[in-house]
Amino acid sequence: MVDLDFTKNEQGLIPAVAQDYQTGEILMLAYINQESWARTLETGRATYWSRSRRSLWQKGETSGHVQVVRDILVDCDLDAVVFKVEQVGGVACHTGQRTCFYRRVDGSQLEDCTV
Repeated sequence: MVDLDFTKNEQGLIPAVAQDYQTGEILMLAYINQESWARTLETGRATYWSRSRRSLWQKGETSGHVQVVRDILVDCDLDAVVFKVEQVGGVACHTGQRTCFYRRVDGSQLEDCTV
């Protein structure tokens, strides 16, 4: 297993960006720890650490909108990853949007930018 550097913050977490493997669209940002990293590599499905629930969370375990990992990129410091995923069901955000990044800043306001 590739050894990532989980020591840079006290919670032992590193950011994981989920990106559509075909379009390059950024779907979401979450965090992983050593256990979720190992589970992702073992199962081929994106598994994260939920900071609010303080537990492992396999994307789609309740919604069915799983992320099948097609490729993984690791940054130069071994403390951030990009999961290139197939987003099953087409929805990555818990709000029902395709991506968690569906709003843009317009002056001092947020504007919906979904198509």
